[in-house]
Amino acid sequence: MNVEEAIKTRRTIGRVKKDPVDRAIIERLIEAAVFAPSHHNTQPWSFIVMTGEGRARLAEGYARVSAAAVPELSGQPLEERLAKERSKAYRAPVIIAAVCVPSDNPRAVLEEELAAVQAAVQNLLLAAHANGLGAIWRSGDPMYHPLMRETLGLAEDAQLVGFIYLGYPDMTAPEPQRIPATAKTVWLE
Repeated sequence: MNVEEAIKTRRTIGRVKKDPVDRAIIERLIEAAVFAPSHHNTQPWSFIVMTGEGRARLAEGYARVSAAAVPELSGQPLEERLAKERSKAYRAPVIIAAVCVPSDNPRAVLEEELAAVQAAVQNLLLAAHANGLGAIWRSGDPMYHPLMRETLGLAEDAQLVGFIYLGYPDMTAPEPQRIPATAKTVWLE
């Protein structure tokens, strides 16, 4: 598959099989990710790969954030809510947290550091597609909560950029719905 075909055929795959993904494949995806561009070659990315019982850390993060949002809840209703939140960490056999660890390079700009990690995530998604995997880039409020950062043991200046849920597809990829590039392009000549 060439790169243009990968770009045009990759889709968000929200349902994947429980089948494990070989560690060597995951390592290839991360190797592709680290070839993303970064301003001043700061390479501000790091990755936390969660498989098997390693996903329990993420499950606990989801539960802690949820519990903090409803301090008035207790007993069975709280336990049911926390169980639902924990289950989010088991929707895929592999979850990769993409983290931005900003450089101490005085020329580094935080927005550019975040953009570099986002580019790394796109490389990872394209590599997953090229290797027959389905993936979804998840984010949302729990990802930005200090309790999630603490649960994952992130440094004070580190920021989560996304959780990439990976596995073998268990759904048909949706048809692309894109506005033509010509409608999004202005030429200054």
